[in-house]
Amino acid sequence: MTDARLRYGRASLALSFLVQGVAFALLVTRIPAIQDRYGISDGLLPAFLAAVPVLAGVASVATEKVVARVRPGVVLRWAQPVVLLALLGVGAGSEVWHAVVALGVFGLAVGALDASMNMMGVSLQRAYGRSIMLGFHAAYSLGGIAGASLAWAGAHWDLSLLVSYLPVVVVLLPAALIGSRWYAEGGTGGDPAGVKPGQGGAVPFRLLLPLCLVMAFAYIGDSTVSNWSAKYLQDVLGSSEQLATVPYNVYMVTTLLGRAVGDLGVRRFGAAAVVRGGSVLAAVGFAVVAVAPGAWWGMLGFTLLGLGLCVIVPQTFAAAGRMFPGASDVAVARLNVFNYVGFLVGSPLVGALGDAWSYRGAMLVPMVLVLATLVYARSFGAEPARYGGGHERARAADVG
Repeated sequence: MTDARLRYGRASLALSFLVQGVAFALLVTRIPAIQDRYGISDGLLPAFLAAVPVLAGVASVATEKVVARVRPGVVLRWAQPVVLLALLGVGAGSEVWHAVVALGVFGLAVGALDASMNMMGVSLQRAYGRSIMLGFHAAYSLGGIAGASLAWAGAHWDLSLLVSYLPVVVVLLPAALIGSRWYAEGGTGGDPAGVKPGQGGAVPFRLLLPLCLVMAFAYIGDSTVSNWSAKYLQDVLGSSEQLATVPYNVYMVTTLLGRAVGDLGVRRFGAAAVVRGGSVLAAVGFAVVAVAPGAWWGMLGFTLLGLGLCVIVPQTFAAAGRMFPGASDVAVARLNVFNYVGFLVGSPLVGALGDAWSYRGAMLVPMVLVLATLVYARSFGAEPARYGGGHERARAADVG
């Protein structure tokens, strides 16, 4: 594969991550408007919200089987437009069953999209011979910030969901389709004995389990911030309603910043060291939030959380690719399921502990889980110089 092909492939995949960040943020940040549009009761809403990650997990498992026959780029090329059209369907419907169908399709497509995007990211990193995975997830964070900002504008101007979503889909759908023309994968350059990713090689669950746990723990921490930061700042730390909306935005910005420079840290210090540092920093952030005497200390804690958690998930996918170079697609698909496990567990866990005990005490649970990542740091594998061993020309030219 030529250096130019790698550069175009990297840029097109980064675009896909960005588009997905926009789409997902537009959905989750306008949940109150979706609830109002379809008349979904508070009691029924959790079932709707849980269905999306459950279906995404099912689709991630199915993607493992699909990529044994077609390349991940083919899956991504078709899954991304379906995600955008399903988002539009959520905004265009009028009956509850419309929402059920649209959210169901959205969940299934997201699972296939997340799995295939990260498969391709791992494959390209193998071809480059150095860490680039955090850059893709930085693009996702940037998309999330853009999507949340667009959602805020829609809510501020009291726009309907359809009016909010339609211009975004009109712009992003053709951009994603055009960008998909340049999808590229690392091929066989970094695989032992020329085995293609996703083909051949076993993935024993006992070996993958440490990374699965790390993925779940990271998303428990992430969902704690996304679902509880505003309530915690307002109800526990006594902030104003306006100030309570700031921590999540700060968290997203620090996540973007951390991922934007994280690849440099991995290249210099190695993946295991970066993950250890991120875990400790995230645990300190949860501790600061738990003992914060006021709102601004809470803001500091959520800032540290963003800087710490942001490196863990991308490096977990990358570690799976290194651990199973002959079956990286299979490993990534299975690992991706625990993304949704953590998302499903995190919010109810903190809520239940907060009601039964205290919300300050509840923050200590994700703190302990994030710290447990230190136990599994050895699973993050070799130093960057040993990644894949593949595309020497790309490494020599320092592509991108």
